Amino acid sequence: MQLKQKEWHDQWSIPFKEEEFLFDDWIYPNKLDDFRGKTVLDAGCGHGQHSERVAKYAMLLYACDLNASDIARKRLEKYSTVTVLEADIATMKLDIKFDIIYSIGVIHHTFDPAKTFKNLVKHLKSGGKIIIWVYSYEGNFLNRVVLEPLKRYLFLKLPKPVLFLIARLFMCVILILIHTVYRLPLRFLPFYEYFNNMRKLTFYRATFNIFDKLNAPTTNFLKKDDVISWFSSDVFDDVHISPYVGVSWRASGRLK
Repeated sequence: MQLKQKEWHDQWSIPFKEEEFLFDDWIYPNKLDDFRGKTVLDAGCGHGQHSERVAKYAMLLYACDLNASDIARKRLEKYSTVTVLEADIATMKLDIKFDIIYSIGVIHHTFDPAKTFKNLVKHLKSGGKIIIWVYSYEGNFLNRVVLEPLKRYLFLKLPKPVLFLIARLFMCVILILIHTVYRLPLRFLPFYEYFNNMRKLTFYRATFNIFDKLNAPTTNFLKKDDVISWFSSDVFDDVHISPYVGVSWRASGRLK
């Protein structure tokens, strides 16, 4: 059972505007228009930023979150086709099955990602599609061996305003790097693709990225073989699995 984690409510209480191209990248090769007229589940909706975009296409949208459903509900109350639920996506049992389930940047923050994925699949219609984006084990060596211990023993103990200030300071250093060294064709550098992609973001949005990594109380890094095993050919067809900026996996498949 997933426990509530106050860190997420604190994070999604911070004013935040998503860069729309990110969601488009994360659901690739699927597109927003694929949601048109469908029953959809946003599994781990946070403050509802992705739900708000999908709601304009979906016939019916359920937005579920364990920690920030009150924030999402306020944001999405103007959409009559949206239902916001407080639910643990790893164990919930909804009385509806969906044409499309998407979970963006959430499964890797659950206690047992494989169990969470299996539970989401139980909520898919036959022929329905699941779309996920998760952190990869590959490409995240420094995050795994340096940042995660620092987070556990230091960053998670700090007041959130202080932590956000630290994220800003980190971002100032990163900003110098991504506009100097990381403009050179040195693909062996850590986070090369990630930092190059970061140049597309506003300073505030990029800072929020860093804050998210310092603030997340639970993070699992998933190997490619793990993701492949979830999308077994015995269960899914139309499977797509690809790396995203060297630090994550985007994957989707249609339930047979």
